[in-house]
Amino acid sequence: MDQQKRKKIRQLRRRHHVRSHVRGTSERPRLTVFRSSKHIYAQLIDDDQGVTLAQASTSGKGADPKYGGNVKAAQAIGKRLAEAAKEKGITKAAFDRGHYRYHGRIKALAEAAREGGLQF
Repeated sequence: MDQQKRKKIRQLRRRHHVRSHVRGTSERPRLTVFRSSKHIYAQLIDDDQGVTLAQASTSGKGADPKYGGNVKAAQAIGKRLAEAAKEKGITKAAFDRGHYRYHGRIKALAEAAREGGLQF
């Protein structure tokens, strides 16, 4: 088995381990994060109904930071997501880091969302 295949298997195992403990509901949605090399995406998901309640990302039209591959952009996305959640009346969320470690951009987004008013 080559190195990339083993890496993908480890990532999936970590993702399933985290996801098995985190479940989103309408009163406490799941805040999920996706990180690529150039952008960062975050969304609040209600798993019971299967809908996205709010989202923020560095890509697309109207994206405030054009480049999302740094900590400063992750902080901006965390604040923007917290504002979008407040507009919808959401104050609590379950943080789903996926297979990413809790440091760097993921940690910056989570802390900015907490400062914006979300509780996890």
